[in-house]
Amino acid sequence: MKHHAFGRTPFIVSDVGFGAWQIGGAWGDVSEADGRAALNAALDAGMTFIDTADVYGDGRSEKIIADVLKSRGGQRPMVATKAGRRLNPHVADGYTKANLEGFIDRSLKNLGVESLDLVQLHCPPTEVLYRPDVFEGLNDLQKAGKIKGYGVSVSTVEEGLKAIEFPGVVSIQIIYNIFRQRPSDLFFQEASRKEIAVIVRVPLASGLLSGKITRDTKFASDDHRNFNRNGEAFDVGETFAGVPFEVGLQAVEEVRRLVPAGASMAAFALRWILMSDAVTVVIPGARNAEQAKANAAAASLSPLSADVMTATREIYDRLIAPHVHQRW
Repeated sequence: MKHHAFGRTPFIVSDVGFGAWQIGGAWGDVSEADGRAALNAALDAGMTFIDTADVYGDGRSEKIIADVLKSRGGQRPMVATKAGRRLNPHVADGYTKANLEGFIDRSLKNLGVESLDLVQLHCPPTEVLYRPDVFEGLNDLQKAGKIKGYGVSVSTVEEGLKAIEFPGVVSIQIIYNIFRQRPSDLFFQEASRKEIAVIVRVPLASGLLSGKITRDTKFASDDHRNFNRNGEAFDVGETFAGVPFEVGLQAVEEVRRLVPAGASMAAFALRWILMSDAVTVVIPGARNAEQAKANAAAASLSPLSADVMTATREIYDRLIAPHVHQRW
């Protein structure tokens, strides 16, 4: 596991981190025991970055993290959470300093800390990124000591480029994987130039790039891969990276031929992401300890060859880009 600076902050993080959405909810039945085991396995493997949100299981994810870290003791990993999605309706006018402070106070309690390492606006409406008062409020909360830094989790490249215009933004969380390659065209260049930490989410396209999903795979009723297949609950780009299911399965079979002997397709997909120097940390989720260990192992895979990187781009351009490239 490699470790490096988290953008302009004093934190040092592992290149593979722990995405804690699955231990919160919306991925079918994941018991608290399995969630704790997954997080412990990730930390044992050297991960020093955890990403969660206040809406993951209505706080369950944050509370599990707090309990695990308290029981372990020792040096704490960096813990990033998100705020904004508790708004109902989820509209730009709701992103007031008062509302954000209320969400932050709740996360402080859930995580059992006096100051959040990083709070991220949770895929806010695009209009929020054109409201300087929102970021002035975050500056005030940082000065008050409730947060050590702030960033934005974005849905599109355009949102990412707009967000990093605000000097207080230290990180951007964005979808980037073999099926969502657009961030590497311009956004990564600008993020690197401004020393912005880049957190990569949905690295396995909701499991498609694990190579284990087939046409016959059944998803539980409370799994977003069932109830958000067409964007019914939130942005469809969060489920299977926005790629139509059948198209994704076809592309997976072509990608599978590029996986080196002895490596899993999931590890290959994670290593592909880490080939970009602009990526600070990738945050695959895990339902259990076995998956967490497998995610960590991706960091030790040998770098992918230029031919393999070219081949993945050809598959993307031919099969995937028409469905996703300009949309996100």
